[in-house]
Amino acid sequence: MHAQTIHTSTYDGCGPTGSATRPQEKYLNPFKNRDQAPAPSDINKNIKLTGMLMSGEDKNRYDNHMAAQITGYVASAKVGGIESCNCKAKDLPHRDTHIDIVLSPNDYGSAKRHVIVEVTPRIRKLMAAQGKDWSTPTLHQKLPGHLVRFTGWMFYDTEHRPQCFNTAPNNPNDWRATAWEIHPVTNIEILK
Repeated sequence: MHAQTIHTSTYDGCGPTGSATRPQEKYLNPFKNRDQAPAPSDINKNIKLTGMLMSGEDKNRYDNHMAAQITGYVASAKVGGIESCNCKAKDLPHRDTHIDIVLSPNDYGSAKRHVIVEVTPRIRKLMAAQGKDWSTPTLHQKLPGHLVRFTGWMFYDTEHRPQCFNTAPNNPNDWRATAWEIHPVTNIEILK
């Protein structure tokens, strides 16, 4: 385990743990709500999309203190669910943006090949202060179909373990490859 401080701030009245009541959420939400980009030295250059897609139990492949930069094709960009990390907000600006990425456009239709990266309201607000529009509608319009490089913090979303091909391969309702995500995304580069 790395001795790294998790930097979060209160965002529109929603603190680092959000509206969490369960101990697991209170532990995980500050990771989701990080609001500081990783330093270049924090980025683990060995983390690649191909490694995240490797089959099999993957809980211990990485840890939540690692940062990564991965490149893939964007299959979709859409509003995330109503979550305790965002104080159960229902309005679009205060919800995460879920972005599905794949190795190849041939994988768009195969959930087994999808990895999730997420833009959070806190990071979206920081980007807006820099003149960058990372709203869900804008990301939905600009990213799908493009090869994109995402930088940010690794996060193992235990809530989704039962819906991942790597950890629940026999679940007919699996919709993603792994519970590992980049969450939050702190940089987006559309590649030519």
